[in-house]
Amino acid sequence: SVVPWCFKPMPEAELAGHAVRMGIKSVELIDQKHWPMLKKHGLICALTGSHGFAKGFAHKEEWATCLASLRKSIDATAAAGFPSVITFSGFRRGISDEEGMKNMVDGLKQIVGHAEQKKVTLCLEMLNSRVAVEMKGHPDYFCDHMDMTIEICKRISSERMKVLFDFYHVQTMDGDVIARTKQHAPFIGHVHTAGVPGRNEIDDTQELNYAAIMKILAETGYKGYVGQEFIPLREPVASLNQAVRVCDV
Repeated sequence: SVVPWCFKPMPEAELAGHAVRMGIKSVELIDQKHWPMLKKHGLICALTGSHGFAKGFAHKEEWATCLASLRKSIDATAAAGFPSVITFSGFRRGISDEEGMKNMVDGLKQIVGHAEQKKVTLCLEMLNSRVAVEMKGHPDYFCDHMDMTIEICKRISSERMKVLFDFYHVQTMDGDVIARTKQHAPFIGHVHTAGVPGRNEIDDTQELNYAAIMKILAETGYKGYVGQEFIPLREPVASLNQAVRVCDV
């Protein structure tokens, strides 16, 4: 799968065409107005959008907005036959771990039953809070460690409540991504790639060995999609094609 925002200003239809030629099966986190175009190309949207990372379930006053957005996204995703919807914690803004986690669990429990009925998986994304560069990090984000994000899913205890395991964010905050991939495999609903540091190409300029990571991911029995979400520094189509080859195990 591939995420369009990283490849702007490339038009979504152009990216979809490149995806087909490379054997990519999905263009994800793309506006619903483009879904018919994806289907014409024989593509899906493996992970659909919802309320965005600025708001989330860590604060009760944001629940109503997030729940309404998620319900609408779940319904549209199910109707389209797509598998998953993204969700977020939002920002900490002084809240304690204990209160924030309780709010996360209580809030998401109000929507996970609907996801179960519609056979759509909610994917809670962990984001790094260390990097103070737009779209490369999110200072003060609440779910900024994988162990915390996994614990929330454990407490909700639903097959339709998983994590979005973004290797870039996990490495930036926690490291040890291969061991964490093995440890948390039952809770991984979707994965994203990007080079560390910098969120750029997943080649030999960065510190993660994606070929090894993908081999381990496959060995865990993961059957989902791998979303390419890196910001290319070089010619974007060539970089995406290289990333696809790196991840083909």
